[in-house]
Amino acid sequence: MRNFDLTPLYRASVGFDRLADVMDRAMSADIATTTYPPYNIEKTGEDTYRISIAVAGFAADDLNVEIRDGAVIVSARKTDEDEGRTYLHRGIATRSFERKFTLADHVRVDGASHADGMLHIDLVREIPEALKPRRIEIAKSAPKVERLDA
Repeated sequence: MRNFDLTPLYRASVGFDRLADVMDRAMSADIATTTYPPYNIEKTGEDTYRISIAVAGFAADDLNVEIRDGAVIVSARKTDEDEGRTYLHRGIATRSFERKFTLADHVRVDGASHADGMLHIDLVREIPEALKPRRIEIAKSAPKVERLDA
């Protein structure tokens, strides 16, 4: 495990507490974290993103998408429909899961859809007007000359 000293960051900046928390969570994440279900994160435009999760075997009613504490949390609970079935081979995993995706500031969920065994979550980054770059006009004035009366 690596330890990072973020003291220089705190000395020269204000408001990056969340960044430090995200880095801490990423570095302390359990190495044996499950990879189920597989997912993709793609950038679909200048300020749009999409999370696609393979959820074969789950109906839309089995899935839950919620936003909590600056993260999108996707979970699924499959009801037990296997009574009376005898499998010779069972390769399609339909076990319950919960997957968490931390969102950056000003990123919001635009919608979710379920089709062809895939759950798609669309995200949009909306930067407030106050944070967008803006040009400051420089006033032009004649330089003041002070007179020295001798």
